[in-house]
Amino acid sequence: MALLSEVEAKAIIDRVLARSKAEHCQVFLNEGSRGNIRFARNAVSTSGSMHNSSLAVTASFGKRSGTSSINSFDDASIARMVARAEELAHLAPEDPEFMPPLGPQKYATGNGWAQSTINLDPERRAAIAQAGLDAAKAKGCVAAGYLDHSDGISAMGNSKGLFAYDHSTSAGYSVTMRTEDGLGSGFGTTDSHDASRLDVAGVSRIAAEKAVASHETRAVEPGKYTVILEPAAAVDLVQYLLLSMDARSAEEGRSFLSKQGGTTRIGEKLLDERVNIYSDPLDPTGPATTWNGDGRPLERTSWIEKGVVKNMSYSRFWAAKRNVPALSGPANFLMSGGTASTEELIRGTERGILVTRLWYIRPVDPQTLLFTGLTRDGTFYIENGKIAYAVKNFRFNESPVIMLNNVDALGAPIRVRNAETALASVIPPMRIRDFTFSSLSDAV
Repeated sequence: MALLSEVEAKAIIDRVLARSKAEHCQVFLNEGSRGNIRFARNAVSTSGSMHNSSLAVTASFGKRSGTSSINSFDDASIARMVARAEELAHLAPEDPEFMPPLGPQKYATGNGWAQSTINLDPERRAAIAQAGLDAAKAKGCVAAGYLDHSDGISAMGNSKGLFAYDHSTSAGYSVTMRTEDGLGSGFGTTDSHDASRLDVAGVSRIAAEKAVASHETRAVEPGKYTVILEPAAAVDLVQYLLLSMDARSAEEGRSFLSKQGGTTRIGEKLLDERVNIYSDPLDPTGPATTWNGDGRPLERTSWIEKGVVKNMSYSRFWAAKRNVPALSGPANFLMSGGTASTEELIRGTERGILVTRLWYIRPVDPQTLLFTGLTRDGTFYIENGKIAYAVKNFRFNESPVIMLNNVDALGAPIRVRNAETALASVIPPMRIRDFTFSSLSDAV
């Protein structure tokens, strides 16, 4: 089913704006199709698709605002939605941080969609699932996996003449392989806006190999170890650092970037000089929308450059309060690295631990960005540049700030899906010194 074009989306938004009697009016339009297939115990269990659309309006009188939404776009429904939003606005308390809508903006043309993803249908989904099942059966493993893909548009407009439109696609596959007795486990994932770039067979094969190799584990004493974090493990911790770079939190003393007296650590070198983290909506591997939720244009932004904090995000309200330019938070997450593969990082490691994946990550101290969590689905001891044996899983206590100060080597960045955020992520495997494992875990 074809999605609304830019012209069609603007026509709907203009119909809503024409109905409004509010001082300020903002309209948000979303439409999308999703498909998925799930398999478990080496057989497909569910498959389906859906199509949704929504239209929302926020009406404002002074600093009072009300919002209403619908999923039917006929004139009568639009009239009721606008009237309801205006009614709610009159009843709402004043928002002391209200900011009036922006006027017209200029946006780069996004590149975050691919025809190969739009073309995914039940037959193609089944073929992808079969590639994962074939890898499981080849190693005598039991597979559980999931493929999810989407094709969507977002648009917004307001009474000051702003209009923005974005078309994006995404496709992600993940699989967990277990040995038949459940004692060995391996994990693999591949992600892209372009489904033709998914390496389903490759990540499934590696996951099955890890499951077999981790069937018998040895207990290793907790402590500080050199670790190699695969991208699927590294992304979770490093993204928490990026998403914590909010200027208001820092200036109010609630952040790892805070200093006494209400100042911040912007401009300071906090991390290893090889650490460069940025966002870029036009990146070809991890593209993102070119505008944010309040209509501000998104451009390439350097957050960490050679270990130095270069920027923090500012909401429009906080930027006006501080008399500085507003800077939106990131819509994607990119970290530069080297050229080595994970296998090459392993070959260059005398002794260490390979971590496939982290999970159950929880904050301990926001002012040091300390987190705790567990390893899972394949943890291995490295000796003399080779995988020596599988080890029991660990609980870790670590801060990405400390971790990225202890960088020993960075590999070639790849795109990987983060389990808890929607950011497109491109991150390298990394070898880290003195990573802290606090205790053992009996979980597989």
